[in-house]
Amino acid sequence: MNGVTIYEFDALMTASSGVSCAEGLYPVPDKIFGWLEEQSLRNSGTGEAAWLRLTQRRGRRVVQVTSFVGVIRAPDGFQIEVLPKVGKAIGGGAVEARQLLIEMLRCLQGFRHVQTESAKLSAARMPLLEVFIAEFLRTVEGIVKRGLRSDYVSRQSNLFALRGKLLTAPHLRENLYRADRFFTEHDAFSIDRPENRLIHTALRRVLMLSASQANQQLARELRFVFEDVPVSAQPGVDFQRVRLDRGMGYYADALAWARLILEEESPLACTGAHRAPSLLFPMEALFEAFVAKHLARQLARPLILKTQALSHHLVRHREQNWFRLKPDLVVRHADHDSLVLDTKWKLLDALKANGTDKYGLSQSDIYQLQAYGQSYLDGRGDVVLIYPKTADFDRPLPVFEFPKLEGLRLWVLPFCLKTRGLEVPSEAPFADAFTADGGAETTEAELCSGGTALSTTEIQRRAAFGLP
Repeated sequence: MNGVTIYEFDALMTASSGVSCAEGLYPVPDKIFGWLEEQSLRNSGTGEAAWLRLTQRRGRRVVQVTSFVGVIRAPDGFQIEVLPKVGKAIGGGAVEARQLLIEMLRCLQGFRHVQTESAKLSAARMPLLEVFIAEFLRTVEGIVKRGLRSDYVSRQSNLFALRGKLLTAPHLRENLYRADRFFTEHDAFSIDRPENRLIHTALRRVLMLSASQANQQLARELRFVFEDVPVSAQPGVDFQRVRLDRGMGYYADALAWARLILEEESPLACTGAHRAPSLLFPMEALFEAFVAKHLARQLARPLILKTQALSHHLVRHREQNWFRLKPDLVVRHADHDSLVLDTKWKLLDALKANGTDKYGLSQSDIYQLQAYGQSYLDGRGDVVLIYPKTADFDRPLPVFEFPKLEGLRLWVLPFCLKTRGLEVPSEAPFADAFTADGGAETTEAELCSGGTALSTTEIQRRAAFGLP
């Protein structure tokens, strides 16, 4: 591969700097480094999300990636693959980190069409961008096997026989001296429809992006099937015209990939004089979506999990609410908030249990959870900070108490990325709210139905939450 694989917060330097490679420091061609510098300066000037920043290592100027992961495609096709930093902490290297990233992407809205097993198999032998391309080609191959769908398309043409509706004005203009012609508007049954045009255009784009011989070969074979379909002149307009009629559900995944490929839909895409088809995702958002999906399944009924709650504000000023409080997750029972949880993509160290290091916790995060607890729980109950589980943070920390809020407690818990479960201490008042087997997924719409007998465990859990 013409590129390099790195992790979050690793740094890139010029290959001509003469500095030897070290942990977290990787050389790239001088031209690529110059382009990365330009991107980091442009982002700092516009105030956009800083996915790159200039810094120094060993007395040399370097460009450091931040907490965004995915693929950066630089000029000349050079690819920089950025993987989650937890890949180093939990072991397994790039392959396991790439597979974990694919699992997390499936939890994001717009990426649920990724087929996990096939993508993880591809991730074991190719970089992330090629995995995306392989997934797209797999979905197109499925369409080809089931057959391209045709549709009636309105056409205007000058024919030798009357077909459809005669257009008088253009007919007189074109055929004043041609009595054997008819300028008509008619419907033709054709494979020239927006869905096929978009897929054909994406196949052509893939041929330019992919460096994998297997992907290139399959893309050429599939493009041959679409040879009679014109490419999309205006993909944005064609996406608006997409109409998945009855029996066309098998087109949905391929069109989702086509949108990603053609519109470079990503939380962040590189821009500038050289527009790089880069796909970068903030790890905070990925971790939050991943935890939310699996925690909802682990939560016992009748409790439900609400994401991105927007119920309260920090202050009220001149009859207006200011500074909305938005915890990542809130456990609710009907209209009663029972537990507030916030996810943090940061690696803690349980051995740093001292007043200086404080396990690596951030004071601002503690302030944030205190505000959530006061507003959502009226200052009584439990708030939770969730961090990824690693060898250095493999069990819950002892409970934290707020001296001025005797009824509010803070728990710092690890979430295991392998078992996809939250580690809850047995002494926590909310321990019974989470099932070990990860039961049926619970959604906001699934509320408890009245009139059912309660088990002993259910009664104990309700008492712990202060529920009726």
